[in-house]
Amino acid sequence: MPLVTSEKMLSDAQAGGYAVGAFNVENMEMVKAVIEAAEELNAPVMLQTTPSTVKYGTLETYYAIVAAEAKKASVPVCLHLDHGSSFELAVQAIKAGYTSVMIDGSHENFENNIAVTKKVADVARACNIPVEAELGKVGGKEDDLEAETDTNTDPMEAKEFVERTGVLSLAIAIGTAHGFYAGTPVLDKERVSEIRKVVSVPLVLHGASGLSDEDVRECARRGMCKVNFATELRAAYTEAGKKLLAEKPDTFDPKKLGIVGMEAVKELVKGRIRVCGCVDKA
Repeated sequence: MPLVTSEKMLSDAQAGGYAVGAFNVENMEMVKAVIEAAEELNAPVMLQTTPSTVKYGTLETYYAIVAAEAKKASVPVCLHLDHGSSFELAVQAIKAGYTSVMIDGSHENFENNIAVTKKVADVARACNIPVEAELGKVGGKEDDLEAETDTNTDPMEAKEFVERTGVLSLAIAIGTAHGFYAGTPVLDKERVSEIRKVVSVPLVLHGASGLSDEDVRECARRGMCKVNFATELRAAYTEAGKKLLAEKPDTFDPKKLGIVGMEAVKELVKGRIRVCGCVDKA
């Protein structure tokens, strides 16, 4: 089917008490793997590209690949700009055909975050494209942005932020981090419940690679409607290629590397879809 926006799939998740899996993709093989996994489990799915991925392949290229694969699928597929770094990039993504965009002003102060987020949301609303924003700072590194410490999201600031910007989903900080964790993360899950009480829009969990299944499930039960997975997909894809080359060092056909990479990513994504609770929710 044609690409859909994230609005209905996230509102359905909010009403149903589950989360939609959102998976960062870097190439055609990962796109195919994620959509095949969603198809097999009859699950709605979001595919995402970050600014560095867009720089590598262009918005138009990723749109073309995802749109072509989504057209063959029977489940809802959304193409989302993850961690949009500027107003200009968010608008370019909308023009290129993306069906959901994030503007990440979390590195700004509260008022500046509101200003840039509202600017994007106003334009996107006119195009019927939903906008995700981030409030609070998720630790770790995402592209060129790095947070040295975690600053968890304040519930009342979250309420004000959503009301003043008009965003349709909000990524909140509860102690997660981008990339793999050096130790065992300690999540402020109660904060999810507190924010859910005062914020009407679906909440988003960033930095889920490496979290336990139970952490993800509990966050979904408490109100996280979208869960982002990125680093572990990259690792699975790369490790599969390394394994093939170790076993068959004379391999030179890129398709052979792509096939094992797709298989590894597909199995990983299927597991994460099950954990999010969105099997048979398409």
